[in-house]
Amino acid sequence: MSENCQNNYIWGKNPVYEALNKNPERINKIFIQKDISYDNRLKKIIELANSNKIVIQKTNLSKFKTTQELEKANFQCVVASVSSVNFIDVEDFINIKKEGYKKLIILDRIQDPHNFGAIIRTAVAAGFDGILVSNHRSAPVNSTVEKISSGAVNHIPIIKTTSLVASIDYLKKQGFWIIATQMQAKDNYYEIDYTDMNFALVMGSEGSGISKTILNKADYIIKLESDFESLNVSIAAAIIMYEAKRQIATKAICAKNEK
Repeated sequence: MSENCQNNYIWGKNPVYEALNKNPERINKIFIQKDISYDNRLKKIIELANSNKIVIQKTNLSKFKTTQELEKANFQCVVASVSSVNFIDVEDFINIKKEGYKKLIILDRIQDPHNFGAIIRTAVAAGFDGILVSNHRSAPVNSTVEKISSGAVNHIPIIKTTSLVASIDYLKKQGFWIIATQMQAKDNYYEIDYTDMNFALVMGSEGSGISKTILNKADYIIKLESDFESLNVSIAAAIIMYEAKRQIATKAICAKNEK
């Protein structure tokens, strides 16, 4: 394994800690900058690594900065050699037991790893249950995605499919409602009732949006009003996901108060 292979390494205290805490089997080896003082997070990383019998090597991390992107990376004194994220298929996702309704986000041709990582992080924070992406024309789950997500990739199932259209058809048969986004839509994102249903929110690439084939599968098409022509896809996704979270939380509070 080459030490300059970006896709095989993650760095930063939070991404490494979250991988250790949630999926320690992914970690092959941990590299820590030699001759430094350990803060509480680094001490916790070492503790988790030792408990999982993962090798720790003290070294000069500058040897990892062998590409233009890695030259700018803030390693925060720790790098981990990791195996790939374990993906699941859409049937496995359906079979995951969960109380209440499931919330899924579908990414149609999101190729920017920064957007992908930010969406993963928000999806976990907003309580979504999975992320569905295509095998083709989608950003890979690489070390940039792991860093931007701050380790959230270890907290949510990532579903891969050869056909988003076929997977959407399957989800619809399983009782999911499909909610797509489009700037020309009539309905605003806050006019949809996200409660009491399984739903999948579809976000498309900033360049071309959601494909027409997938738009035709949508039960709802919504927009975000903005003074700008368009919002960054990760910001737009965050706004909608948190509106869904707000509605669901509000309904739960009301139901509790009525008892």
